[in-house]
Amino acid sequence: MGIVNRSTVYDEKVDLNRSAIGHRATWMGLTYQEMKAAGIDGEMITRAAIKKKGEIDGNALKEKCDPTDLTQFAEHFVSDVVKSTFQMDFTEVSKDDCVIEFHYCPLVAAWKKLGYDDELCAKLCDMAMDGDRAIASAAGIKLDLTKKIADGCDVCHMHWHK
Repeated sequence: MGIVNRSTVYDEKVDLNRSAIGHRATWMGLTYQEMKAAGIDGEMITRAAIKKKGEIDGNALKEKCDPTDLTQFAEHFVSDVVKSTFQMDFTEVSKDDCVIEFHYCPLVAAWKKLGYDDELCAKLCDMAMDGDRAIASAAGIKLDLTKKIADGCDVCHMHWHK
């Protein structure tokens, strides 16, 4: 079936945010491809850099709240603009669990715009998700990614939990 990634939310701030995220995703994809073409292990370097950024974000989150209380985590994880950018639904929020479904991904949109096939989009997505994995680790919680738009699923399904 392939990747289906359609936006249904439009707003000036959301569109600007999507553009900025897409711009960074384009840099990520092109940098990865250039490293690979030069014979450099672009995946290892990309993952390491994204993980460091996730650790920074996870540590910053700990300063704002107790992220092991997933109700606090959900409140501080992303802004309303980011929620709209990714068309996020918080389908479950409790002290022990936070389940989020993303119905749109501006990163995948940027990679598809570059003409990348579904396999490369899925690889880049997995690398990008290292940031979220590092946020969880730094915050002292766990993250299960059970569905991803880049894998051809209808949503990205993230389950943050203790």
